[in-house]
Amino acid sequence: MDNLLKIGIGGPVGSGKTALIEALTPLLIEHGHSVGIVTNDIYTQEDAQHVRRTLAGVLAPERVVGVETGSCPHTAVRDDPTMNLAAGAELLDRFPDIDTLLYESGGDNLTLTFSRALADVYVFVLDTAEGEKMPRKRGPGITDSDLLVINKTDIARYVRTDLGIMESDAHRVREGRPVILTDCLTGAGVPEVAAFVNSRRAVECSPAQ
Repeated sequence: MDNLLKIGIGGPVGSGKTALIEALTPLLIEHGHSVGIVTNDIYTQEDAQHVRRTLAGVLAPERVVGVETGSCPHTAVRDDPTMNLAAGAELLDRFPDIDTLLYESGGDNLTLTFSRALADVYVFVLDTAEGEKMPRKRGPGITDSDLLVINKTDIARYVRTDLGIMESDAHRVREGRPVILTDCLTGAGVPEVAAFVNSRRAVECSPAQ
C-alpha cells in the first residue's frame, strides 16, 4: 500500500510506549488517518487489552491486535519480525483503509531497534524516572531512532532529574535528530509527535518512494 505508514515504538519497560500510542492515536484520527495497532508482550495480551479499554469509543477494538512473542522483544521486531508482519497483514486484510500502522515493541533496553521490513519510522521512548544520565548511555535506540521521546516530564523534579540536562544531552548525542518532551497523561508534547509523524508520512509515502 503506497499510502501506508508503519511506525515502530520501542523503549524500556514502563517508559510510556503504550501511553504514547493511546495519546497519539486520537490526534492521528482527528487528522483524518485510519489507524491500526499491534502490541507486543512476551506472555500476555495486557497491553492490547489496555489500549482497547483506553481507546474505547475512539478506535474499534478489532483494530488492536496483541502479539505474544514468547521471546526477547529484539527478536520479535528486529531479528525475526515474522509474527508482527503476520499480525499487521491480518489487520490490513480486515481493514484495508488503514493508512497508519503502529507497532509497539515489548519493553527492552537501549539497543532495541526495528527491522525496516516492519517499520518505516522508529520512535524510541525514555522517561525521566530512568534518570538524566540515560541519553549519555547512548545505544542505537537513543542515538539512531528517527525520533527520541522523553516522557513523564511531569515527574522529573520528583525523581531528581534535571530535565534541561537530559534534553541537552539527548540533542548532543543524537547530532540533530529530533527530540520531543512529553507528558502523555496530559497530552503535553503529543501534538508535536503527531506533527513529526505527518512530516515523515510526506516523505515515506510520497510517489517517489
